[in-house]
Amino acid sequence: MSPESTEIVGLHNLQPAPGSRKARKRVGRGHGSGMGKTSGRGHKGAGSRSGSKDRTRFEGGQTPIQSRLRKLRGPNKKTSMPFERFRTETQPVNLDDIADRFAAGDEVTLEALKAKGLGQRKDVPVKILARGEISVALTIHAHGFSKSARAAIEAAGGTAVVVDA
Repeated sequence: MSPESTEIVGLHNLQPAPGSRKARKRVGRGHGSGMGKTSGRGHKGAGSRSGSKDRTRFEGGQTPIQSRLRKLRGPNKKTSMPFERFRTETQPVNLDDIADRFAAGDEVTLEALKAKGLGQRKDVPVKILARGEISVALTIHAHGFSKSARAAIEAAGGTAVVVDA
């Protein structure tokens, strides 16, 4: 064994691998350095001036993209930015629509609603709302019910079953 291989590695003799570290570029230190006079900035032009706009998002003086795009402000516009992060979206189905399409004693499931043309948006929870009246006893399965809709269903002798999303 050679004496070098038995040397203990410790904090006192750690050093980077050869070629992995490069000396910084020292500009403005004479012609012989290759970075003298203009210091790598070339001749004239915006890039040679101090305070040059070398930002990533700078577009050469053309109107920047954040200024060209329309601003969609306000939480109540359909096309606005999603400022309300925790707003949940549901699709409403009213009691009068259910009463028109289903007979007494029917089982109103999400699939049955879809088949009758109600609550057809995919992956959007269905919420039953209390517009209109219901006089027939139905078992209605949905993701949510308004208080008045649940009361109307139970008053007609039906049941409101909450389905997990």
